[in-house]
Amino acid sequence: MALFHFSVTQVKRSAGQSVIAAAAYRAGERLYSEYYGDVSDYTKKGGVIHSDILLPPQAPEDYQDRQTLWNAVEKAERGKAAQLAYSFDIALQNEFSRDENMALIKQFLEEQLLSRGMVIDYAIHEPDTEDGGIPNPHFHVLCPIRPIDENRKWGFKQRREYVLDERGNRILDDAGKPVFNAVHTTDWGRPETLETWRQAWADLCNAKFAEKELSVRIDHRSYERQGLETIPTVHEGPTVRAMEAKGLPTNKGSLNRWIRETNRLINLAKQRIAGLISLFKQLRTELASPQVPLLSELLMDYLTERNVGAWSDKAKVSNLKEQTQIINYLEAKNLKTVDELMDYLSSVNNRIDGHKETIQTNTSRMKELNELLRMATYYTEGKPIADKLNSIHFKGRREAFKAEHDETLRKLYMAQRKLKPHFTQEGNLPITKWRKELVALKQKQQETENDMRPLYSEVKGIWKIRNMAQQTLDKHRKATQKSTKGHEIG
Repeated sequence: MALFHFSVTQVKRSAGQSVIAAAAYRAGERLYSEYYGDVSDYTKKGGVIHSDILLPPQAPEDYQDRQTLWNAVEKAERGKAAQLAYSFDIALQNEFSRDENMALIKQFLEEQLLSRGMVIDYAIHEPDTEDGGIPNPHFHVLCPIRPIDENRKWGFKQRREYVLDERGNRILDDAGKPVFNAVHTTDWGRPETLETWRQAWADLCNAKFAEKELSVRIDHRSYERQGLETIPTVHEGPTVRAMEAKGLPTNKGSLNRWIRETNRLINLAKQRIAGLISLFKQLRTELASPQVPLLSELLMDYLTERNVGAWSDKAKVSNLKEQTQIINYLEAKNLKTVDELMDYLSSVNNRIDGHKETIQTNTSRMKELNELLRMATYYTEGKPIADKLNSIHFKGRREAFKAEHDETLRKLYMAQRKLKPHFTQEGNLPITKWRKELVALKQKQQETENDMRPLYSEVKGIWKIRNMAQQTLDKHRKATQKSTKGHEIG
C-alpha cells in the first residue's frame, strides 16, 4: 500500500545528541568522535543496504570519508546547544523495486539538496520482516546545517542585518549596542523549503506510479489540507509493526485500529448523509406544489402496493410490520414532511460532527500522553545511570561507564528536555495522573463509539425511507406524464 512519510528534524547537542553517533547508526558503521572522545559502533546493525556521501563542488574531497566529515562538523560547532545537522526520514514504496527506489532517491537528493549546496550523507534501510510483517523500506539523510563557502570552509548559518535610521546610520539600543536582525544565510530551514521538498518527493513517486500504470498515489499534504475529515493515525515504526505482525498487540497498534474503524464509520455516515441531503432537495423541489403529499402518504402508497404483490401471507405480515415500524418512527420523531426529515437529518449530521470533534481532541491528547509516558520511562530508567555517572570521578572509569550506557543516557537527556515543563516543585513527574487520564480517555473513546453506532444505524433507516418515498414519487411522475401525453394526443 502506497504511503507518504517525510519528516525532517535536527540533530542537536541540547538534546544530548551526537552527530557522529547519528551517522554511525544510519550507515551501520563504527565511527570515533573527537569531540566526545568515544566510539559509536553499529557494525552489527542489520538492514543497511546502501550508504553514500554526495558533495557539492566547493566541498573538500576528504569529506567523502564519513568520520572525517562529521568530526569536521562537530569541530566547527562550538556551542553546547549547537544545531549540528538536518535529519531526514523518508519512506520508500513497496510497489517499486529496490533499483527503482534507489534511482528515485538519487534524483531527489541531486535535484533538491545537492543543487542547494548541501552536503549529503544518506543510507537506505530495508529491515528484515518476519512472520508476514509488512516491509518497511526507507532512507535516512544527514546534512550539516552550516553551509560550505567558496573558500571550501564552513560558512556562517546567520549574518547580521543592522537596523538603520533614515540617514543610513545604525540604530543603537539602550546599552549603546547596534540593533540588528539575524538573517539565515540559506533557505534550508524555512517551512516553505520543507514544503517544496515534501511535494517534490510525492511528485517523483506519483510519476513512477503513473509510469508503472498503478492507480495508487501519495499526497504530501495533511488530511486537513486535503479537505478530508479523517483522523490521522500515529506513526508505528518498525518495532511496533514487528510486534503486531507476530500477534502481539501494542498501544499504538490498538489506537490505530480504533482510528481506522472510526474513520470508516464517519466516512460512511457522511456519504449517506450527503446523498440523502441531495436527494431530499430534489424531493422538496418535486413536492413544492399546493398539494404536497405527506411523507407518510408516500410511504403508505409504497408499502401498500408492495403488499398487493406479496406471494404469501407471511410476506404480507412482514410488510405490515415494516410499515408499522416506519410509521411509528416518523410519529416518534414528529416527521411529517420531506422538509422536516431534512432538518432532522441535519441535526444527526451535527451530532456526528460533535462526536468527530471529541474523537479528534481525545486522540490528540492520547498521543501526547503516550509520548509523555514514553519519555517518563526513559527518564526513570536513565536517572540512576546518570547519578552513578556523576559519582564516578576517575576519567577512565567515567568514560568507560558512559560508553557502556551511551544509548540509555542519550534517551535520558532527550527525556529531560521534553519533560522539563512537567516536573513538580519537588522534582517529580505526574506519571500516575497521566496514566489515569489515559485510561479515562480510552473509556471516553469507547463511549463515543457507542454513541455513534446508533446514529449510523439511524442514517441507514432514513436511507431506506428515502428509497421508498423516491420510488413512489417516480411512479406518480410517470403516471402524470402519461396522462399529460394522452391529453395531447386526444
